[in-house]
Parts: sequence; structure tokens; C-alpha cells
Amino acid sequence: MAFKKITSSFSAAPQLTRNDVAAAAQAGYHSIISSRPDGEEPGQPSAHEMARIAEEHGLGFAHVPIVPGKATDADADRMKEALASLPGPTLGFCRSGTRAATLWALAEADHADPATIIGQAKAAGYDLADLKSALARRSGKAGK
Repeated sequence: MAFKKITSSFSAAPQLTRNDVAAAAQAGYHSIISSRPDGEEPGQPSAHEMARIAEEHGLGFAHVPIVPGKATDADADRMKEALASLPGPTLGFCRSGTRAATLWALAEADHADPATIIGQAKAAGYDLADLKSALARRSGKAGK
């Protein structure tokens, strides 16, 4: 599977398999963050199982699950905490990669301009233009 590099420290991907986790470790990732709620789809590995697989490959792991289109400030704050506490570079995943990219963007809002964040995600194949106002609000630049 191709991991979509958004920055030098964060990439996103669809649902990972055991082989994908091994490939991520081999590619130099040090942590994995799952943005999928457990039981979202039949046959999906649980967060517990993914954490165990990540650990087998020497990777850190965090679970920051969100429902598509329902990311809250609390979710973004949890993602920010996970990114700060885990060794990078980090690979985030969900069903398609979009929720992982969304949470990364919201977590980064106070570090970069919303247009820059949206541009980085777009270059990796994720259209996060709808997040512009949320990114501006989280960055403290809303209405400026």
C-alpha cells in the first residue's frame, strides 16, 4: 500500500493490514494512529489488535476514533496529544485516510496557516477545503 505523505512527520493511509504495519516500520515510521471506531465494518481489526501488531514491529500506537464528518475539538485535542507523545514520523489511518488527515489538520491548526494545511493535505490527495473555517477558528485567526 502507498502511504500518502502529508508532511515529513505525518502520512495517512486507508485501513492497514499486518503486512502494511510491517511495511510502515520498514519505511521508517515510528508510530501509528488509528482514527477508526471499533466495529465500523465487518472484519475490521480492532484497535487492540492493531496496537498489538504495531507493538510487534516496535511502533507506538494511539487510537483516536471519529465518525466520518464528526470531528470535534476534543477529538482534535486528543490527536494533538497523540502526535506530541508518540515518536515520529507517524502514520495515521482510517477507512480511506481522510479522517486521519482531518484529525492531523485540526491538530496542526495552531502551528500553520489554514491555507498551508489544506494545501499540504491536497498535495497528498486529501481535499480538506471544507475545514477552512474550523482550522481558522482553531488557529485563533477566525474573522481576521
